[in-house]
Amino acid sequence: MNVIEKKDFLLGRIRDHKHLSLRDGFLLTLTLSIPSMLAQASSIVMQYIDAAMVGTLGAGASASIGLVSTTIWLFGGLATSFCTGFYVQVAHHIGGSRWSDARAVLRQSFPACLLLSVLLAAIGVAISGQLPVWLGADEAIRRDATIYFLIFSLCMPFMQLNALCGGMLRASGNTQTPGRLNVWMCVLDVVFNFLLIFPTRTVRLSDATLPVPGAGLGVTGAVLGTALSFVICSLAMCRALTHHSLELNLRQDSGSYLIKKQTLIRCMRISLPLGVEHFIMCSAQVMSTIIVAPLGTLAIAANAFGITLESLCYMPGYGLGDAATTLVGQSLGAGRKRLARELGFVSVGLGMAVMSVMGIVIYFASPWLMSFMTPDAMVQQLTVEVLRIEAFAEPMFAASIVAYGVFVGAGDTLIPCSMNLVSIWLVRIPLAALMVDSMGLQGVWVAMAAELTFRGIIFLWRLLGKGWLYKKVTQ
Repeated sequence: MNVIEKKDFLLGRIRDHKHLSLRDGFLLTLTLSIPSMLAQASSIVMQYIDAAMVGTLGAGASASIGLVSTTIWLFGGLATSFCTGFYVQVAHHIGGSRWSDARAVLRQSFPACLLLSVLLAAIGVAISGQLPVWLGADEAIRRDATIYFLIFSLCMPFMQLNALCGGMLRASGNTQTPGRLNVWMCVLDVVFNFLLIFPTRTVRLSDATLPVPGAGLGVTGAVLGTALSFVICSLAMCRALTHHSLELNLRQDSGSYLIKKQTLIRCMRISLPLGVEHFIMCSAQVMSTIIVAPLGTLAIAANAFGITLESLCYMPGYGLGDAATTLVGQSLGAGRKRLARELGFVSVGLGMAVMSVMGIVIYFASPWLMSFMTPDAMVQQLTVEVLRIEAFAEPMFAASIVAYGVFVGAGDTLIPCSMNLVSIWLVRIPLAALMVDSMGLQGVWVAMAAELTFRGIIFLWRLLGKGWLYKKVTQ
C-alpha cells in the first residue's frame, strides 16, 4: 500500500467510525500536511524569488513592493476567508459520506466567489493610485508601488479561484494536487520573472556568450510574472477539481449553480468572523507599515525582506493547519468528537516541534539567505538583526497557527478570530508604537515576537478546553 492509498484508507476509517491509533493519527496528519507544506513552500519561495530578483534593482524597488504587501494580504485574506466557509461545509459533508451534498456546495461556491473577487478587484483598481500616498511612501517609490498593486488587483479572480479549488481538494483529503500545482506555479514564476524583470542581456558560459531575452520591466515585470503564474495554476487547479477529483468531480451528477440561502448562511457563519478578522488584522499590519515607513527606505526594505524570510519558518505551520482543518472537519462530520480532539492535539504538537527547528535554522542561516536577496550590506545587516529577534517566538506562533486550523475545521471561528484581534491590536500595535522611537525597526520586531508568544499561549488555552468541539456541524 503506497502513501496515497494509506492516506485514503485512514480517511475512510474516520468516515466508517473505525478505530484510529495514535500512530495512525500521526501518520495521517503528516501525510496530509507534507503536500500542503510544499504548497506553502512554493508560495514562500515565489515571494523569495520576487524579492531576490527585485532586490538586485536596489532598495527602492524592494521598498515599493514591501510597502503594499500588507494591503495585498488584506485583499487575499478576505478572498480566502470567503472560500473557507464553503470548503469547511464540504469537509463536513464528506466526513458524513454525503457526497452529492458536497458537490452541491461546490457548485454554489463558484458564482459566489466570482462575485466577491470581482468586487475586490474593482476596489483595488480604484484605490491603487492613492494607496502609496496613504501609506506615507516617499515620492520615489510611489509609481512602482501603484503599478504593483494595480496588476495584483486585476488578478484577484484567478487568485480566489486558486484558493477555492485548492481548499476544496484539501477538504476532500487530496493535498497532493494543490501541492504539485503550486510548485509548478513557483517554477513558472521564476521563468516569467527571468524574462520580464530584466532587460535583454548576454550571459557568459565558459568561453561562449549566450544572449538572454528580457523585457526590462523591473517591478512591473515581477508582478506580471506572479499574475501569469496564478492564471495558469488556477485554471489547472479548477480542472483537477471539477474533472478528476474522486469525491468532487462535477461530471458525476448534475445540479444548480444558484446560491441557496442555507448554504450561504452556513458559509457566512464560518467566513464572516474570518473576514472581519483578516480585515482588522491586516489593517493592523498596514498600521505597522505606517509605523515603519517614517524610518525610511532602508527600514521599509529590511522589514519587507524580514517578513519574506520569516515566512519560511511558519510555512510548515500553515501546512499542518490545513491538514488539521481537513482532519477535524471530517471527524466532526462523522460525529467523532473525541477523535477530532486527539487529531487536533497531534497536529498542534507536531507544528510546534517543526517550527521550533525552523526558528533555529532562520537564526543561523539568515545572513546566508540575505546574501542572495540584496547586495545592499546595510539592508542585509538590519534584516538579520530583526529576524533573530523573532526566531524565539516560532514555537508559540506555531501553536496559534495550527490550533486556528483545528478550530476552523470545527466551524469555530468567532472566538479564535476575536482572540487574534485582541492579541494584535492590544499587544503588538501599542508595543510597536511605544518602542519604535527608542529602538527603531528592532523595536517593532520585539513587539511582534512578544505578541506572537502571547497569541500562542491563549490559543493553547482554548485548545485544551472543549467548547470548540460543540459548534453546529453542517448536516
